[in-house]
Amino acid sequence: MKKIFETDQSSLNKSFKDAGPYLGLGVQLAATIVLLILAGSWLDGKFNCSPWFTLVLGLFGGFAGTYNLIKTVIKIGKKQDAATK
Repeated sequence: MKKIFETDQSSLNKSFKDAGPYLGLGVQLAATIVLLILAGSWLDGKFNCSPWFTLVLGLFGGFAGTYNLIKTVIKIGKKQDAATK
């Protein structure tokens, strides 16, 4: 029984180790978009030109966040491929 538990535990640890680098990417993407939308909303209030800054910074946040997500996934994939060889 103990051997089965150890095998399951090591399998679980390996799964978490493999998934670990990806766990924060969704939060990072959402935070980038939300922070830039909030900054745009603040600028709209300051310069009284609603909704232009919110739209522009929201779109920029979406593109920048997506670019960073793709770049990070490719980098992590290459690192894992190099580690398995």
